[in-house]
Formats: sequence, structure tokens, C-alpha cells
Amino acid sequence: MNRLGIRTRLTVLYGVLFLLGGTILLGVTYFLVRENIHQRGAGTAADLPAEIKIGNVAVNEFVQQLAARQARIEQDTLDALITQGSIALGAVTVIGVGFGWLMAERALRPVGRITETARRVAGGSLHERIALQGPADEIKELADTFDSMLERLDGAFDGQRRFVASASHELRTPLTINRTLIEVALGRPSPPPELVHLGETLLAVNARHERLIDGLLTLVASEQALTVHETVDLAEIARHVTAGVATDVSPGAAPTVGDPVLLERVVQNLVDNALAYNVEGGDVWVRTRTAGASAELVVENTGPVIPAYEVPRLFEPFRRLRGRTGSAQGTGLGLSIVRSVAVAHGGRVDARPRDGGGLIVTVTLPTHKLTDRSVV
Repeated sequence: MNRLGIRTRLTVLYGVLFLLGGTILLGVTYFLVRENIHQRGAGTAADLPAEIKIGNVAVNEFVQQLAARQARIEQDTLDALITQGSIALGAVTVIGVGFGWLMAERALRPVGRITETARRVAGGSLHERIALQGPADEIKELADTFDSMLERLDGAFDGQRRFVASASHELRTPLTINRTLIEVALGRPSPPPELVHLGETLLAVNARHERLIDGLLTLVASEQALTVHETVDLAEIARHVTAGVATDVSPGAAPTVGDPVLLERVVQNLVDNALAYNVEGGDVWVRTRTAGASAELVVENTGPVIPAYEVPRLFEPFRRLRGRTGSAQGTGLGLSIVRSVAVAHGGRVDARPRDGGGLIVTVTLPTHKLTDRSVV
């Protein structure tokens, strides 16, 4: 019973209550009719004296037959009441169940609107509102409360995005100035070796900070609703990203629909991650293909052994496994951006350790156009 939908459960409840009420009503009617027949039957043939003579003729046998016939008529009447009443009750119950099904649908229609809105909100459209019209009952109160919660969440996430975007922009300006000053200092004739070493170190630190800011901006952009829906082939992106890079590429056709800039960032991040966290002389494989109604991107490398329970941590922002080489140059946002962009396009990211060491990351994207899908 718990596996049935609420509409079905309500209809069954209506039917059971209607049948139970009808059965009780039929039983009460049967009892009242029987008592009424018995009361009206007082003083009839059954109450006549057993010995009655008309002249010299005894009519005892006739009286008994008359009483028996009266009893059969009474019992037939009660049996007909039960039979016909049961048939009528069954027919009316079926009709009542049908009306109950329709009424349950009408009563649950606002709940369906709430569910549809919640589903769109889960897809990332925090601007959705239920705006339920109707009497001020419990369902409208629930819808209004849900709208109020969405309004507060929308404001909170917008404020967060604006803060990250503003902070990243404000931080990028001084970093650009620092990089320019360092490059100018290094560009002087015959700079001291100490200055060259210091300048190169500062440029490397500055570049890492710039990558971090770019990653934050990309992460914020991927967490918003998509505004670009273009047909993109992951194979072309893979060929472009891996051009001149030591990777084994198998670019099978994998068309999808989305933002080309964000999708290119997905491939770039996965390839960079596979190269950065690889063993010396290791291999990197990049494959794209179409599987049913999905486009797939698979990036695999021969890196160090990764425990399966550590893999989910790799997709958390600013989280890297301890002891992985190359982590000093990373920002800790690469795989987080991959997951956010994939979900924003209605897809998913799966990762598992590779036998012998390394990681296999599979990005699955739908091939059809999506609307209002993003991460919140």
C-alpha cells in the first residue's frame, strides 16, 4: 500500500469508506424492514386459530398453507432487499470510486504544481515561484512558505555569486599590476641572478593566484543557469585541447548541446589533472564517444594508486589528496569545476581508480537540448 501513489491511496480510502458506509446502511435498512414486516404481520394468517370451521368444514390446513405462504413472501422480500441492495451498492461504489479518483486529482493538483516547481528549482532555477491561487487553506500556506524560502535562497545565492565575482575581479587587478612590475624588473639589462630567481618565483606564485581566480570565476559561471545552447562535438574539443600534448587521443563523435567555453574548460581541466598527477613517463588516454542518448568523455592516466574511498574528495573545492605530486601548482578547483559544468549541462561525472594506479574520469552529457538546468 505504501508503494502506491497518494492519489491511488486516497481513491482506495474513499472506496473503502463508501463501501463500509453503504454496507452499514444496507444492514440497518434490512433490520428496519424486517421489524416493520413483522409488526405489520401481527393479526394475519399466522395468528388465526388453528381450528376454524365454516359450517361443518375445517380449514386448519388452509390456514397453515396461508401462513407458510406469507412467511415465504416476507423472506423473499428481505432476500430481494439484500440482493438488489448489494448490486446497487456495488454499482454505486464503482461510480463513487471513479468520482473519488477525479476529486483526488483535483485536490492534489496544487501539490503537483509544488512538485514541478521544486523539480525546476532542483535543476538550478531559483527564480521559479509557485504563486498558487485559491482559498487560504493548508496547501496554499505550504506553497506560500515554499515561495518565501525560494526568495530567500535566491537572494542568498545571488549575493554569494556577486561577492565571489567582485572579489575575484578586485584581486585580479593587483595581480596584473604585480606581474607587470616583475616583468619590467626582469626586463632590465643584466639583472642580478638573485633578482632573476626572485622574479621567477614571484611570477610563478602570481600565475598560480591568477589561475585560482580564473577557477573561481569559472566555478561561479558554471553554477548559474546556462544561457548558451550550441551544438558542440566533444571530439573536436578533445583534439583542440590535446594538440601538442603527450596524450593518446581517440576522438569518436560525441555531439552535445551547451556552452562551448565551459565544455572546453571541462576537457582542459581533466587533461591538465591527468598530466599533473601522473607518474614519470606515464600515459594519458582521452576518448570521446556516443553511448545511446549520451555523449561521453573519458580521461584516464597511469598515476599513483588512489584508494576508492578517497575519490569523492577529489571533487570537493580546494581538496587534494595528500602526497600527490604536482599539487603545489594546482588550485584544487579543477575537478570541482568539471562536476559543476557537467551538472549544469544535465550530465554527471563518474570517477574510479584505475587498476595499477591512476584515475579514470568519465563525463556523461545528454545529446538533447536542456532548459533551465544548472547547479545551485
